[in-house]
Amino acid sequence: MFKLSHLLIFVFIFLIHSSFAQEKIINLKQISSDVYIHESFLETKDFGKVSCNGMVVISNGSALVFDTPANESASKELIRLVKDSLKAKIIGVIINHFHDDCLGGLKVFHALNIPSYANQRTIDLAKSSGFEVPQNGFDKTLNLKVGNVKVKNYYFGPAHTSDNIVSYIPAEKILFGGCMVKAIGANKGNLADASTSQWANTIKKVKALKPDVVIPGHGKFGGKELLDYTQKLFTIAD
Repeated sequence: MFKLSHLLIFVFIFLIHSSFAQEKIINLKQISSDVYIHESFLETKDFGKVSCNGMVVISNGSALVFDTPANESASKELIRLVKDSLKAKIIGVIINHFHDDCLGGLKVFHALNIPSYANQRTIDLAKSSGFEVPQNGFDKTLNLKVGNVKVKNYYFGPAHTSDNIVSYIPAEKILFGGCMVKAIGANKGNLADASTSQWANTIKKVKALKPDVVIPGHGKFGGKELLDYTQKLFTIAD
């Protein structure tokens, strides 16, 4: 009986260890014929384990990635999935802003000679913060194309950070808003580098794109109601 109980305890511990070992570090969710949301996880001091969204656009065997996963191991796994499961070659990575949940895996992409793009403000902030620095900068607008899909990247002004951008696919009316856009029910989140007084006005400019699908930096994607919710969240006086 003593030996059996010890055996059962060993099996129980082994199963627990196996379940943690098999925990996924990256998730991919297809939301249209060309577009996927990639989800990774960031361990934070103030908010615990945080789910982080990015976007992947694939057309004619090529892919653009919007934000790296939150760390290098998840970035390696995303690159593997795009290559092996989605049969696409990554031709570029676009960084939304200078925080870890956007460029935490950028070294992995650069090591594979995948070019990176960001607002010039992001490049400057990454450099001054000692982070991996995106390679190619732009001021207000950057137009990219992957296969037959055009993606427009815009800087509309400060919100979650002074450098945050949005990326928009006009043909599908899909917007990757990043951390500037809040999921329904979310609170204001990390405001360490935020411009709360300008956030609502920046969202007002984003709304002019009239997207049908909106992907926030964290939480569930939805429609234009996410933009309405975010604008209202930061219009209310503190």
